[in-house]
This record gives sequence, structure tokens and C-alpha cells, in this order.
Amino acid sequence: MILLGRIVTVGPGAPDAEAVAFAEGRIVAVGDADECMRAVPGAQVRDLGDAVVLPGLCDAHGHLLGLGQVLSEIDLRGAASFDEVVDRVAKAGPVDGWLAGFGWDQTRWSPAEFPRHDRLSALLPDRPVALSRIDGHALLTNAAGLRAAGIDRHTADPEGGRVIRDGAGEPTGVLVDAAMDLLRRAIPLPTDGERERLVLDALRACAEVGLTAIHDAGMDAATLAAVERMDAEGRLPLRVYAMVHGQEEGALERWLARGPHRGDMLTVRAVKLYLDGALGSRGARFCDPYDDDPGNRGLDLLPAARLRELLPRIERAGFQVAMHAIGDAANAQALDALEACGIGRGSRPRIEHAQVMRLSDVPRLARIGAIASMQPTHCTSDMAWLPARIGPARLPGVSAWRTLAGAGVPLAFGSDFPIEPPDPRKGLYAAITRQDEAGRPPGGFFPGERLDPSAALMAFTGGGAFAAFEEDLAGRIAPGMRADFTVLGLDPRTAPPAAILEAPVLATIAAGRFVVDRIGRGRGAVGR
Repeated sequence: MILLGRIVTVGPGAPDAEAVAFAEGRIVAVGDADECMRAVPGAQVRDLGDAVVLPGLCDAHGHLLGLGQVLSEIDLRGAASFDEVVDRVAKAGPVDGWLAGFGWDQTRWSPAEFPRHDRLSALLPDRPVALSRIDGHALLTNAAGLRAAGIDRHTADPEGGRVIRDGAGEPTGVLVDAAMDLLRRAIPLPTDGERERLVLDALRACAEVGLTAIHDAGMDAATLAAVERMDAEGRLPLRVYAMVHGQEEGALERWLARGPHRGDMLTVRAVKLYLDGALGSRGARFCDPYDDDPGNRGLDLLPAARLRELLPRIERAGFQVAMHAIGDAANAQALDALEACGIGRGSRPRIEHAQVMRLSDVPRLARIGAIASMQPTHCTSDMAWLPARIGPARLPGVSAWRTLAGAGVPLAFGSDFPIEPPDPRKGLYAAITRQDEAGRPPGGFFPGERLDPSAALMAFTGGGAFAAFEEDLAGRIAPGMRADFTVLGLDPRTAPPAAILEAPVLATIAAGRFVVDRIGRGRGAVGR
């Protein structure tokens, strides 16, 4: 097939083109129309007019099962108060079993405090509830859920977690990080068929917004088995680069013994380790206490000694290491461990989030050769309440994209869906403006860290490819590369930033196949 339009190659020094030809899932030629037609005689032609063909956009950090689950759960995102959360739960309907919801965020409420379970317990005295906070690092349950999980005033905080309690020592219903597992053990697991459906729902949602590739940041063993089966049967519409959940009991040992896997649309060659929690639930780990919670430095989810034991084993087994690190202490721990274990540039270690760093650690990150896998919309979602949470001294190290890029640190951008929407248009806008979608604050949050549009686009294309060791296969439009394309109604490099948010996604093409096709028929055009 040949696409005629505005072809953005994203190659180093390569000009844009007017046509791209592809066959059997690979690009054959890029250039003018005649050149491409000579390269693939008799090929079908789609004339896109002024539409823009980009290398397939990649989300370098998301959670497919989580997104699939959120699509079928009570949507609590944007709730302006706990009263609104309770109202949405009340409207959920008479379904049996556990009631699940996602997206509450106490930073939007006044006062901005964790909720108590009392009103949920009065509403649903016998039906257990599990409502996930927007960052996925805290859960709210009711009295029925606490009873089902056996959680009471005598339950100890697990290592790396916290049971939030009231002044009398009774659980309030909020469980942070590792404490969530106390509740999850009581919730029935999805069946294999349900996992497949949820993953496909998530992949379809990703395709709708123009994504051709997903890096799943910590897939559990059962979901990995389901995705591997789907790939073998040719049922994955998009490419998946999966990271093994390194803190799931037994899963890491099995994968280290087995080694990396490359299928048709699935690659498994990374291990995800969680070093700390999240900012919204005050689980992100800092060198100094939170400004709004004196005495609390966050949670240590993986002790330093255990991390230094794991890294060489992961390396020897042929896997890339990806470490969740949000607070400055967790980021420093990741760098300390990489230096101590001699793991650097050739292994392409990844720091997932790198959200708040000491600026003095940036040269270390560059010297080690680690990749900063970051999520631009986290910055714009958190910026309103971050100053009160971590204080002014740490703010210059928040989502310091331009500083990192200027030091030579490779950037790979994603969304961390379902915490943020998987829409890469929102990520591009946030990276370019450091503003919310209403244009606040004027000029952007620490505007010196904004990226120019071409650099932002690179982080969603070539950055993800490099982070997956696939720069010779993906991330640019050139002969021999995969035929993965995102077709938009405008060029994100030159359009006004606000227009990017509404840019029509005209097509999503993965492995030469139209997964989403909203293009009007062109001359001689046929579609799938």
C-alpha cells in the first residue's frame, strides 16, 4: 500500500516526504509519489490530502489490564468531593459481589484529606467495595470490605504499606501501597477469558487515540500468559512491550529462568521493580519529610540490599531493568544501585517516572546512561497541589524534561494509564506547554522545562523505540522499518498547542494493518 500525504519521517536530518510505501508489515520506500509507486508497482493507494502521517505513537508506560478494568468500573475521576464519590457509587446499580471503582482524588476536595469509610458502609452495609485512588497507590474500602479481608485495629502495617487509622486506632478504610494487598487477597481474580477481554478493550481504546505500541509497566504472570496466548493466536492489534512484575511472588523467578520472549506483536524483555509509592497518597519516598506531613518521608517498597541483589540477576538473564521511582530518595536509590552493580548505558536501564529528582542527580543519570521514562500529564495533573506537598526547594526537580534532555538523558514518554488517559495528544500538549487544558498557569509550570514540539514528538516515537531496543525497527519512517503509523489531521510540530488536543485521529496502522480507519476513500483506494 502507498499513503500519499504529509509524511513526517522523524529521522535525524531527514526531510518530510509526500508518500510512503509498505508491504508485508514493513516500509519499502519513502519519498515522492512516483518513487514509491515504482518501488511497489500496482500497490493500493490512499490519498490522505493534508493529513499528517507520523511514525506510530508509543506509550512507554501504561497498564493494559488496569485500563480494561477501569473501562468497566465506576468512574470516580473528577469527583469534586467525597459526597460526589458516594453519589456515584449509589448509582452503580444492583450488581452482586464486590463493587469496584477508580479515580477518586482527595487533592480535589476541601479539605484535601483522605476519606473515611462510614458513609460507604452506611450505603452498602453488606456489599464490599474497593475504590482505587487515581494514582493506583491507595484503595478505599467499606466495613464489609474490611471484614472480608480480616482488617481491624490489630492488623499491622505491612512492609512498604500503611493502613490509615483514626485517632482511636481504627482503620478508616484507606489502604496505601503494600497494604492494598491485604484487601486484594479477598477479591476474586478475573478468569483467563476476562483478562483477555479486558486487555483487548484496553488495546482498542489505545488504538482509538492513535497509539500503535504500548509498554506495559509491570504485567502480572496471569495476564502475561493471556497476552502471550493472544499473540500466538494473532489477536493482538497493537504492539506490546511487556515488563514482568518483579515483585509478584514466583513470577520473577520463572521468567529469569525462562529468559526474554519475542513473538509477533509481543515482546517480554524487561522487569519492573517498585522502589516507592506515589505523590498523591504520600507514598513517594523523599530525602526530607513532606512539607504537609512532617515526619513522613514516604514508603520504601524495595530495600536497597534486595535491589542490589536483584539487579545483577536480572541483567544476567538478559532482561532490562525498569525501576518505579517518583520521590528524590527513590531516584537516588535507583542510581546508587545501578552504579554499585555496574549496570549502565549498554543495558539501557529505565527509571519509570523520575518525577521529582535532586538536580544534583541529573549528571549521574546521564553518566549511567539510564532512560527517563516519564509522563507529561502527571506534571500538569499534580502541579496545583505539589508546592504545598513538597515545598519550593524541591520544585525545580519536578518533571525536569528539558534539564534531563540537555544533560543527554534519553526521554521516553507515556501516560501511566489508567491513572491518566492514554491519549498521546494530551501528553504532547502537556510536554510543550506545562499547562492544564484551560491554559493555566500562564506561561506554564516552571516553563524553562517545556520541550519544543519536535522534541516532545520524538519522546513519543523514537524515545519509546529506543527504550525498547527497537530503534532499528520503530520510531521513524524509513525503508526497512515497521509499517506502524499514526495519521492525524494536523502536524503537532507546527500547530498551536491547544489545537493538538482536538487533532482528529484519522488512522492507526500497526504492522501495515488499519486498526482504526477514519480516512475518506482516495483515488484508487481500498481499505481493509
